[in-house]
Parts: sequence; structure tokens; C-alpha cells
Amino acid sequence: MERLALLLCDIAAVSLLVFGLYFPRHRRRDLVVAYLGVNVGVLAVASSLGAADSRAGIGLGLALFGVLSIIRLRSTELDQHEVAYYFSALALGLLGAMDTTDVRLPAGLMAMVLAVLFVGDHPRLLSSYRRQVVVLDTALPEHTALVAHLEHTLGARVHSAVVQRVDLVNDTTVVDVRYRSTPGVRPENGAAARAGTAVAAGGTTAVAVRP
Repeated sequence: MERLALLLCDIAAVSLLVFGLYFPRHRRRDLVVAYLGVNVGVLAVASSLGAADSRAGIGLGLALFGVLSIIRLRSTELDQHEVAYYFSALALGLLGAMDTTDVRLPAGLMAMVLAVLFVGDHPRLLSSYRRQVVVLDTALPEHTALVAHLEHTLGARVHSAVVQRVDLVNDTTVVDVRYRSTPGVRPENGAAARAGTAVAAGGTTAVAVRP
């Protein structure tokens, strides 16, 4: 009876994870199949091995996490939030296969996993913080000038700017930017609104960037 209850809890949890959280927020259909397959596969294997040897659960869980890490490295690159859903589906399957007479503990842990993803991946949580890889049509090897140019272009406060490539021949810069957008501030005057921008005749932008 406890096995059946845990099975139903797992089905309900993974359905809520995939169709209630992931798909409505990210709309990637191929990962729906992956999450469901991982969950049901782990549940089936862990249940069968756990019935034969109650000590196999921990080793099985570690082995499955390792195998899925290798699969991720050798397959299409996933975003970090997709990896979080991937391992959450796996964790739900392992919890659903627990050999216990009290279903409240695994059911409570399933609810905790869903609650953490609901809050952590909520669209309104830190929604103004963003990341982009930006290609600039000018070579900016000096960091302060680069940050000033990015703030003026994006109309946002730049928190991190990691240069990936500076091409002095073709006059381009590729930079990984992490920034916070400001509602109502247009890109063309975003830096000026915060720090005071002076544009010289030669096109060089000088901005007093706050630390």
C-alpha cells in the first residue's frame, strides 16, 4: 500500500514539475519527454533494485547522478535552470522509490523540491538581472571604457563584464555581460541618467562609473 501511495505521489509531483512549472515557463517540448523519462526510469530501476537490496538505494542514486552528468557533457548544452529541473525529476524518482512504511517523509521532500523550484524559477524573482553575450562594433580593451560603453548602450547598470575576445583588426569586442535593467530608462540615456555622460567629438564616451 505504501509503495502504491509513493508511486502516486511521484506521478503527481513530476506532472506538477513538468506541466505546472517547467513547460508553462520555458515552453521547451523536447525536455518534457526527457524529464518524464528520467523520472519514470529512475523510479522503476530504483524500485526494482531496492526491493532486492535495501542498501542499493544510496549507491544507485550516486551512480545515476554521475551518469546523467556525463550525458549532459556529451549532449546538447543545457541552461542551468534546465539542469536544475533535470536533477529534480531524478530526485523525485528516487524519493518515489524509497522503501519506507511512512510516506509522509518522501512526500514532504517531494513537496519541498517543488516549492524550491516554484520560488527559485519564478519569473518575478530577480527579473531585472540579466545576462547577455554582446558583440560591440568597436574594440575596447580598457575595462572602464568598456563598462561605460555597455551601460550607455544597454541603459542598465553593469555588474560584470567578462571580455571573451577583442579584435583590433576588425574593431570588435565580444563580452559576456551581467547587468540590471532599469524600468523606464531608455538605452540611449541610461548611463547619462545615472552617472553623467560626456560624448567627445571623436565618439569616445567618458562615464564616471560608480563601483
